[in-house]
Amino acid sequence: MILTAKVNCKINLGLYVVRKRPDGYHDLETVFYPTDFYTDELALAPSDCELDFVCTDTQAGPPADNLCVKAFHLLRRDFDIGGVQIALRKHIPTGAGLGGGSADAAFTLKLLAQWFHLPLAAADLKAYAANLGSDVPFFIDNTPVFATGRGEIMTPIDLDLSNYIIKIVKPDFSVSTREAYAHITPKKANVDLKLLVNQPVECWKELMHNDFEDSVFARHPELAALKRKMYAEGALYASMSGSGTAIYGIFTKRFGT
Repeated sequence: MILTAKVNCKINLGLYVVRKRPDGYHDLETVFYPTDFYTDELALAPSDCELDFVCTDTQAGPPADNLCVKAFHLLRRDFDIGGVQIALRKHIPTGAGLGGGSADAAFTLKLLAQWFHLPLAAADLKAYAANLGSDVPFFIDNTPVFATGRGEIMTPIDLDLSNYIIKIVKPDFSVSTREAYAHITPKKANVDLKLLVNQPVECWKELMHNDFEDSVFARHPELAALKRKMYAEGALYASMSGSGTAIYGIFTKRFGT
């Protein structure tokens, strides 16, 4: 028996860094939107070992640091699970702001719960996911949300971009989260993002913003050039996703014909 899943990524529609918290983290306002432009492949199979973890990412660190492995051990603290291989084939680029590692962790939780017939509802899985990262719970329901706090406070929103094409370009370099935050000045968002995403996509260009673009583009002008290229190709809206280096564009379906 083998259990498999296609693991999708996400983009941020708008991202406002509104304040620095006493604990050193930052409060955000953003919209997470799932997209399958990139997908990882996750598979569970029987193993003679307690856990056999295999990953195709040659740049991955030690297995113990991988969120899929951490997800397994998190569930193992409360349930008698083991004897499983977790195989991860990576396609979602790292350092892109697309949530690839978080998505892998969330889908690992869901597959393990299915594999071992664990009595876990979606709310239970989200509680475990929150221990692995602020945006990991998003990938449990995997539907659009308005996110605040560190990204862990999520309110479902009604947003459907299925009539559009989302194109993502990730250059061959990354920007660390630490670097992205080091050069940003938190400030109150000048828009109500939850309302703004209900406006036509054509309106977003003049109204929606990712606060990380100001400082990151100043240090990496090639990213600004990528965004301009998206608009030159006909994007209705283009932006950096999260604090990573992926630039996405939202196009009408005529773009692909």
